[in-house]
Amino acid sequence: MELLQTLIDIFLHLDTYLDEVIRTYGVWTYALLFMIIFMETGLVVTPFLPGDSLLFAAGTFAGIGSLNVWLLWLLVFVAAVLGDTVNYWIGNKVGPRAFEGNVRFLKKEYLDQTQEFYDKHGGKTIVLARFVPIVRTFAPFVAGVGTMEYRRFFTYNVFGAFLWTAMFISLGYFFGNIPFVQENFELVVIVIILISIVPMVIEFVRGRAEVTSGTMPSKELSKSDSTQK
Repeated sequence: MELLQTLIDIFLHLDTYLDEVIRTYGVWTYALLFMIIFMETGLVVTPFLPGDSLLFAAGTFAGIGSLNVWLLWLLVFVAAVLGDTVNYWIGNKVGPRAFEGNVRFLKKEYLDQTQEFYDKHGGKTIVLARFVPIVRTFAPFVAGVGTMEYRRFFTYNVFGAFLWTAMFISLGYFFGNIPFVQENFELVVIVIILISIVPMVIEFVRGRAEVTSGTMPSKELSKSDSTQK
């Protein structure tokens, strides 16, 4: 419980903590930011690390000259691409073993469904997941488990990483030092998280609408046809 409170405090006062890190460690701050973004995107066990809010806060300090904005963006961009790449290969090499019957709640049919889903929506999923906390960490792992073709995955990985890092660093760089934002950073972090969820909510609503207003899936149609015959 104490750990959770600490994490929440860091999230809501990330500007204060990052300012202290920059003052204490100077140029080594870049390495720390690199590692946090890499771990948040690359390791399934660390989805709790800050992502969107950290990029926004870092962009804010770049806006006042405490960090070099171009070096900052290049490093976190590379970290995001490498993180998803490592996560993909962990899922690809280790993930399938979990579906061999050793884990009770993981079935081979889940893996087949995952493969089918990524064959149809893989690229869009990887890009959209970049903007959703938690989902961002698991999407590349599931893509690897589902054996999504790596070249296809890598293309969307790079594109998504570019959009994600450039957008949030730019927002912090241009708007982070507005007095209202500085005085209400906790509120800004909450708004960032809520906005981050919007793309996936829209896709979910669209998916539900297609299910309720569209035709039955092909498998169900084939079953229905065979029954009628």
